[in-house]
Amino acid sequence: MDDVIETGRCNVPALGFGTWQLEGDEAYDAVRAALEVGYRHIDTAQAYGNEEEVGRALADSGVDRDEVFVTTKIWKDNAAPRDVAASTTESLRRLGMDRVDLLLLHWPADDPPLEETLAAMTELLDQGQTRFIGVSNFPSQALDRAAHLAPIVTDQVEHHPYLAVDEIKSVAAEHDLFVTAYSPLARGRVLDDEVLGGIAEAHGKTPPQIVLAWLLQAGVSAIPRSRSPERIAQNFDIFDIDLSDDEIARIDGLDRGRRLIDPPFAPAWD
Repeated sequence: MDDVIETGRCNVPALGFGTWQLEGDEAYDAVRAALEVGYRHIDTAQAYGNEEEVGRALADSGVDRDEVFVTTKIWKDNAAPRDVAASTTESLRRLGMDRVDLLLLHWPADDPPLEETLAAMTELLDQGQTRFIGVSNFPSQALDRAAHLAPIVTDQVEHHPYLAVDEIKSVAAEHDLFVTAYSPLARGRVLDDEVLGGIAEAHGKTPPQIVLAWLLQAGVSAIPRSRSPERIAQNFDIFDIDLSDDEIARIDGLDRGRRLIDPPFAPAWD
């Protein structure tokens, strides 16, 4: 299992730390704990309301900024070109940074046309305000279109044992992109799964650790989130796991097409 995902355009630490639903001191403390354990990939977003705490945690951690891959996301209501630029400037101010490593469009927007949003994001890329750009929550056909419009590097989507994203993976491979899995532990549902429990017991690990190893072995970046320093450390302790083909097949077989994150504005899924 590699700890870095490499594509033709981008190298990213395969295991990151997600910060959705972490706010205030809780967000600050969790990011500090993640950085102390060894995470070097931190994911936030305008909509999370915690960019300031994420940036402050990184600044206070003593870890060199250039060693950490930082992602933030433009909210869909800021998809107009002028708002893309203005909201990114605000994100950088809150983060206390002059650039992020990856800037994503958080959800597909009905208006303006995608061409205009991605052109504005590409301009920020050219200006050095971000090293890479990408999308999030894009189904396979929308991802294919985005990849033809701009030099995106990833699609960040919900992905866990109960929700396969094979069509998205296929499009990503065609365009030399990587897939990033959010909610990789199915919001805690993997903890009580008998199949995952049996595999975990065989490896002397926990079901969440097995799931994260399963994702990384498939070349998918994963960004688990936790409030617990113990769990944050545990989720990082996976690089000694080597799942067999049979174990991978058993985990693959858990797919039920089950989405857990499905707001009213979400696009129709694959």
